[in-house]
Amino acid sequence: MSARLLLGVFLLSVLQACSRKVEDDDFEDFTTNQKWVMSPKTHDTDVTLLLNKLLREYDKKLRPDIGMKPTVIDVDIYVNSIGPVSSINMEYQIDIFFAQTWTDSRLRFNSTMKRSLTLNSNMVGLIWIPDTIFRNSKTAEAHWITTPNQLLRIWNDGKILYTLRLTINAECQLQLHNFPMDKHSCPLIFSSYGYPQEEMIYRWRKNSVEAADQKSWRLYQFDFMGLRNTSDIVQTSAGDYIVMTIYFDLSRRMGYFTIQTYIPCILTVVLSWVSFWIKKDATPARTALGITTVLTMTTLSTIARNSLPRVSYVTAMDLFVTVCFLFVFAALMEYATLNYYSSCRKPHCTKKKKSLPDVSFGHMMNYSVLEMRPPPTVIALNNAMYWQEFEDNCIYECLDGKDCQSFFCCYEECKSGSWRKGRVHIDILELDSYSRVFFPTSFLLFNLVYWVGYLYL
Repeated sequence: MSARLLLGVFLLSVLQACSRKVEDDDFEDFTTNQKWVMSPKTHDTDVTLLLNKLLREYDKKLRPDIGMKPTVIDVDIYVNSIGPVSSINMEYQIDIFFAQTWTDSRLRFNSTMKRSLTLNSNMVGLIWIPDTIFRNSKTAEAHWITTPNQLLRIWNDGKILYTLRLTINAECQLQLHNFPMDKHSCPLIFSSYGYPQEEMIYRWRKNSVEAADQKSWRLYQFDFMGLRNTSDIVQTSAGDYIVMTIYFDLSRRMGYFTIQTYIPCILTVVLSWVSFWIKKDATPARTALGITTVLTMTTLSTIARNSLPRVSYVTAMDLFVTVCFLFVFAALMEYATLNYYSSCRKPHCTKKKKSLPDVSFGHMMNYSVLEMRPPPTVIALNNAMYWQEFEDNCIYECLDGKDCQSFFCCYEECKSGSWRKGRVHIDILELDSYSRVFFPTSFLLFNLVYWVGYLYL
C-alpha cells in the first residue's frame, strides 16, 4: 500500500513539473528564439575559430606584400558636412566618412558559411592598417559615441575595407584681395606618414568623392560650388610620397557685408552732402554734420576690419570704406575752405573824423617828434579841414592785385590784372554750387568702376 502511495506522489510531481515547463515555454521571448535560429551557436564558434586561425601567425607590424610590391590603397570619401569657414583663423571644419580598401593575402580564408566578415572596432587593433595622415589638419577627432564609429570588413580573398568617421579642422589659406567678393578652393590633403611611393600607393576609386545634402551644412557666408580631387607626388628628403587632395570650391555671399558695411557707408556719404544745401553762415550746423559723418565712417571702418584677419594688403572692402571716408572728409574740408575765403571781404576801415578849428595850416601840422603813427590824411570839404585815420588791419595788397598769388579771388578788384594771365578763376563763394554737382557725380562714377571691376572683371 505504501509503495502505491509513493508511486502516486511521484507521478503527481512529474505532471506538475511538465505543466510548469509548458507555461514557461508559452511566455518565452519570440525574438530570442529567432536569434538562436538565425545565428546558431555552431556558426559563432566557426567564426571565432576562423579569426583565431587567421591571427595566429599574423604580424600587424608588417604591411601586406612587404618586400615584393607596394600596397595599393583605394580611397573613398563621403562628405557629411562642411562648415563653418573662419576667415580670421584661416580654417574650415569638415565632417567625413573616410574609407580605405586594400588587399592583405594573409587574411584569406575558405568558408562555406560566409563570403565576408563584418567586424567592429575591436578587430582594428589586431591587423595592419594604413598610417594615413591629413597634412593640413589643425585638429582632428574620431567619433566615439555611442561606440567607436569604425567598420572593418574582410572578404575571403583578403580584401579589407576600413571606414571611420572624422571631424577635421583643416587649414585653408584664404586670399582676401577681393573680399567680400572672393572665391576660394579649400583643400583637404592626406598621404602616408612613413611609407614612400615604393611601398604604398594611394589611388582614387571611380566616383570616390560624394557629398551629402547641403541643407544641413553650416556655410553661413559661402555657397558650395563643387569639388574636385587630384593626386600628386611630393619629393622630400625621406622619399617620394603620393599626396591626395580634395578641393572644395566656395564662393562668398555678400548679403551680410552689404547690410552691415556697404549700405551704411553709402548712406553716410550721402548724408555728408546735406551740408551743401545749408547756408554757409550756419557754422554750428555744418560743422556738427561734418564731424558726425567723419566719426561714423571711422566706426564703420573699425567694424568692417573685425571680420578680417590682420592682413597687410588692401582688400576690396578696405578700398570702398577708405574712399567713402575720403568723400566725407572732403565734404568737411569744403566747408572749412568756404568759410575761410568767404570771411576775406573788401575791408571797410573805420574812419575817425575830427573837426579842426579854422586855423592856419602850419598850426595844424604841429606834431610831437615821438609820434610813431603815420600822419593822418587831410581832406578839405566845404572849406573845413577833416582828417581820417585808418586802422592797422586794413588790407590793400589784394585790392590792387600786387600779391594775389592763389587761384582763388577774394575781391572783385582782383579778378583783373596782369597777374591773372594763365590762371583759372574759381569763384570761391559759389563752392557749394560746384560741390552739389561734383560730389554726387564723382561718387557715382567710383561705384560704377568699383562694382563692375570686382564683380565682372
